Amino acid sequence: MPGINVGVSSRRVRELIVQQSWLAKVGHIGSCLSVADIVLALYDSVLRIPKLDAPDRDRFILSKGHAALALYAVLYLKGWISEETLNTYCRDGSLLGAHPDRALKGIDFSTGTLGHGLSFGAGAALAARLQGSPRRAFVLVSDGECNEGSIWEAAMFSAHRRLANLVVIIDANGQQALGYTDQVMNLSPLAERWRAFGWDAYEVDGHDAKAMSDVITGLNTASGPPHVLVANTISGKGVSFMERQIKWHYWIMSEEEYRQALDEVQSAT
Repeated sequence: MPGINVGVSSRRVRELIVQQSWLAKVGHIGSCLSVADIVLALYDSVLRIPKLDAPDRDRFILSKGHAALALYAVLYLKGWISEETLNTYCRDGSLLGAHPDRALKGIDFSTGTLGHGLSFGAGAALAARLQGSPRRAFVLVSDGECNEGSIWEAAMFSAHRRLANLVVIIDANGQQALGYTDQVMNLSPLAERWRAFGWDAYEVDGHDAKAMSDVITGLNTASGPPHVLVANTISGKGVSFMERQIKWHYWIMSEEEYRQALDEVQSAT
C-alpha cells in the first residue's frame, strides 16, 4: 500500500479542501479541516488496504459524513480517485456528494445520518471475527455525535462482544452545527465516559498524524476490549478566521475569504 508524504500532504489535503469547497460553493469546510490530519494518518500508515476490493482489507467508516471532502482529498492523494473525479465534487450526477456514498469505489459505507456509523463499525468488526478475517474496522465520529443514544448502544454492544478489532477515533473539536459541544450537551471527560462503557481509551493530539499512528499501531486488535482515541482538534484548523468559529460548520466562503484561506493553508509549515 503506497504511503503519503505526511509533511507535504497535510498542507495539500487542506489546500484541496479549500479549493473544492470554493469551486462547489458547499459548506462543512470547518469540519473537513478539523479531521484532515486524522484521515491522513489512517490512510498513510494505519489502514491495511492492499487493494480497494481485497476481501480482508481494513474497513473505514466516516460516521461524521459531512466531512467527506477530507476523505475524497486523501483518496485522491492515494491515487484511488482521479483529479477529474475529484473536480466533480457536489456537481450534478457526481458520486462525490457532501456525504460519502458506497457507490464510489473506496467507500465501504454510506454515511451522513449522525450516530449510525459506530453501529456499522461494530457490525463490520463482528463479521470479521465470525469469518476468521484479520481485517479491522475504524470509525471516525464527531464529539457532537456522542449526544446520540445510538452511539452508546453500539458502544455497549462492542464492549460486551470484546471487539478488539474495532477502533474509534473521536474528532473532539468542541463544536457542532448549532453551538459549542459543552453547552449543547457536556460529555466531559469524554475518555473517562468511554472507559466506563468498557473501552480501552486514549487522548491524543488530533493534528499530530505520527502520534495517532503510533498509538493505533500499539493497540492489541486481536483480543481484549474495543479501542477509542479522543483526538483533540480545532474546527477550521489551518485557516485563522475559521478556527473555532461555529458559522464555518455551514458557511460558504466569499472570494476574498477563499483567497485568504488558500494563502494560509499553502504557506503553512
